[in-house]
Amino acid sequence: MTHISEREYDLPNAVIGKLMKAAVEDKSVVSLGPGEPDFDLPTPLVKYVKEYAASSNHYSPPGGIVELREALVKKLKKENKIDVHPDNIIVTNGSQEALLLATACTLDVSEQVIIPNPSYLGYLPMFELFNAFPVALELKPEDGWHVNPDEMKKLINKKTKAILLNSPGNPTGNVLPKKILEEVADIAVDNDLYVFSDEAYEKLVYGKKHHSIGSFNGMNKYVVTMHTFSKTYAMCGYRVGYAVGPTPLIEAMNKTHVYTTSCAPTLSQRVAVKALSLKKSYIDKMVKEYDRRRKMIVKGLNQIGLETVTPNGAFYTMSKIDHLSDDSFKFAFDLLKKAKVGVVPGREFGRFGEGYIRCSYATDYKLIEEALRRMDKFISKIKK
Repeated sequence: MTHISEREYDLPNAVIGKLMKAAVEDKSVVSLGPGEPDFDLPTPLVKYVKEYAASSNHYSPPGGIVELREALVKKLKKENKIDVHPDNIIVTNGSQEALLLATACTLDVSEQVIIPNPSYLGYLPMFELFNAFPVALELKPEDGWHVNPDEMKKLINKKTKAILLNSPGNPTGNVLPKKILEEVADIAVDNDLYVFSDEAYEKLVYGKKHHSIGSFNGMNKYVVTMHTFSKTYAMCGYRVGYAVGPTPLIEAMNKTHVYTTSCAPTLSQRVAVKALSLKKSYIDKMVKEYDRRRKMIVKGLNQIGLETVTPNGAFYTMSKIDHLSDDSFKFAFDLLKKAKVGVVPGREFGRFGEGYIRCSYATDYKLIEEALRRMDKFISKIKK
C-alpha cells in the first residue's frame, strides 16, 4: 500500500503546469503563460559555464561560496542601499528556497503571515506545508495593485509573525512606492514582525524606481530580502538565488540548509559571480524589449475588451474577464482549446485573483500580436 500524507493531498495542483505542458505538446499554441525570460543566457556567461564546468563538481559551503557573497555585498550596497557583511547572506537554489528556509526558521504551527492576494502561486502552499497560516491581504486594481497599509493593520493579531511583500509583483506587475514601504516598515517595527521581501524582479521596472525595504533605517533586524539570478540574467535553470537578513536568522537558515539541499550548485554560483560584473547594457537591452512588449500588450488587451492596469514592473499583466466568465479556470482552458492561446487563470494566484487572467510578455513580440488576434476572435464569439 502506498500512503500519501494529508499535507501533500492538500496542496493544489498548479494549473500553470498543465498549460505549459499543453503548449509544449501542441506547437500551434501561443503561450502567454511563461514566468521566465525568453532570452538566452548572456553570451559572456556561456564562456564561463564551459570554463568552470569540469572544476565545479564539489559541494560549496551551505551559505554559498565566499566569492559570490563578497560580490553580493558590493551589489547590495550599491544598488539596494543595504550595507551588510558576507555572513548576513545565504546563497540558495533560487529565491523560492530562500523563502522556504526563512519560513522554516521563523514560523511555528498556526502562526500567521500576511500575504498579498493575488500573489505568486508558490507562496500559499509553501506556508501551509509548514502548518503556518497565511492571511490574505486583498490587492485591488483601483489601488494600482498596491498593498494597503491600513487594511494590513486590521489583519494583525497575536499570532501574526511576518509580512510578505513582493515588489515588483507577480502576477500584477506592481512596484510599491517608497511611501507605502515606509508605512509597512513602521507596522513591522510597531508589531515586532519579520518582513519577507521578495524582490526577484528588482531590475525589471519601467519608469519607476525600485526600493528595498531592507535599506530603511532600523529595518536590518526585521527584513529578509530575497533575490534571484533567474529573471535579470536569464539563469532560471541554474537555480541560484540568495537572501540577506539579520545574523541570527541567516545562521538558522544555514543550519537548516544542511538538511535540505545542502547548497546551491557550485557551477551556478561561480557563473553568478561573473553575472554581477556584466555590463549594464545587457540588462538595459532586455528591459527595453520588455517595455516595448508591455506597451503593446496592454494596449491590445484593453482594445479587445479586457480591462488591464498598466504594470510598472516584472513581465506580467492582470486582465479583467469577469464580464465574460465567472470562472477564470474555465475561461483559460476554453481559450487554450478553442483559440490555442495559453494564459494563467487569476484564481491560480489566490481567491482575489478570480475574475482575471495573467498574461506574460516574456514572449516574442510577434507571437504576442498573434495571441491578441486569436483572443479577439475568441472574445467576439463569446459576446454573440
